[in-house]
Amino acid sequence: MDKLSDPVSQNLHHSRLMQRRGIKSLLLLLLCASVYGAMVYYLNGEPEVMMSEVEPVFVSQCLTAPGGQALDKAGRIRVGVWNIYKQQKRGWQQDLTELARRSELMLLQEAKLNAGFHQYLDGSSLHLVMAKAFSLLKSPVGVMNLATQQARDACAYHAVEPWIRFAKSTLISRYPLSNGQTLLVVNLHGINFDWQLKSYRAQWQQIVQKINLHQGPVILGGDFNTWRGQRMAYIEQLAHRLRLKEAVYEVDKRHRVFGYPLDHLYYRGLSLEAAESFTSSASDHNPIWAEFRLRPLMH
Repeated sequence: MDKLSDPVSQNLHHSRLMQRRGIKSLLLLLLCASVYGAMVYYLNGEPEVMMSEVEPVFVSQCLTAPGGQALDKAGRIRVGVWNIYKQQKRGWQQDLTELARRSELMLLQEAKLNAGFHQYLDGSSLHLVMAKAFSLLKSPVGVMNLATQQARDACAYHAVEPWIRFAKSTLISRYPLSNGQTLLVVNLHGINFDWQLKSYRAQWQQIVQKINLHQGPVILGGDFNTWRGQRMAYIEQLAHRLRLKEAVYEVDKRHRVFGYPLDHLYYRGLSLEAAESFTSSASDHNPIWAEFRLRPLMH
């Protein structure tokens, strides 16, 4: 009898064949994971900041600019917050222009510094600060401040998504104010794919110390990805510890997932005059806008 015609031999042969295929599949999966990891690591790069719209070069984690005028106008600071969805939808230029018309400072998330955005900046008088998260087709993507005045200094920070491994960025910058104080501005795009919140908490701890040490007004805004109660409770706990208040909106059209808003604007050492969130078809998020007043200094 042929060995392979024996049922026992056939089962053994089939088992060995499946084992070899399993090993090959595992090796292929490991190879793909290794290539993907190397590719994402290359795209993420290092946490770097850029604060020159003339020559957009990312050279270091922190940068300082000489001089600088007060950001506020006669004690008034108007702020916009918007996840701009990499400018993938039509009409983003018009909506961003409208937000800029009524703002001294805009905090953008998922901003893509491509040719179209360069063209938009060329037609404006806005000053740019950007923390790169990663690059797509040589176009940096990350969080960005657009303001009527240049920042005094800025630093970029990275947090890597546990599953997809792409980085999320945080931008911490400071702007001079007319009363001699310095405004600390934190622009954050929160980690999304982290059920246990270990990486999410670690990302926030990068900025807690910066806010704690700052003497003066603070603005904290961005897409925090607070799509469940545990995330929202953690942010509220941090806000209480840092003495931050969340803007209260007269009209609240913020994008929500499972009933929770993703985008937020917190503040400290300022007086809130007005706040709203309005609809936009130019992104999968709706913008936030708020007006603040400087508080009189205590002598």
